[in-house]
Amino acid sequence: QVQLVESGGGSVQTGGSLRLSCAGSGFTYSTYCMGWFRLAPGKEREGVAIIESDGSTTYADSVKGRFTISRDNAKKTLYLQANNLKPEDTATYYCAARSSCYAGFVTLSRGYWGQGTQVTVSA
Repeated sequence: QVQLVESGGGSVQTGGSLRLSCAGSGFTYSTYCMGWFRLAPGKEREGVAIIESDGSTTYADSVKGRFTISRDNAKKTLYLQANNLKPEDTATYYCAARSSCYAGFVTLSRGYWGQGTQVTVSA
């Protein structure tokens, strides 16, 4: 069955960096649209970044210029390099996968999800 396993979360200070990873299995990884969402207490779920099977990317305005999404199809792994982290980036980050993301984050949200990894940024 489809499995998505995130790792790389942790606690950092403002301005620090983290690299999140998401290992996928049980589906044809290279053909799938992949992405990251985050959920913070008391806030709505937010789409963070998407990477299509052709490598094209989409970012939320809140992370543009600070976060970079990438994928390694040979390793079946998705990455999110998060730089210049701010306290408002504190959230549980989830990896998601779907065969198509024709409507961006809305479509991706209806796909498969991982269990999440916690990112905490202190002031």
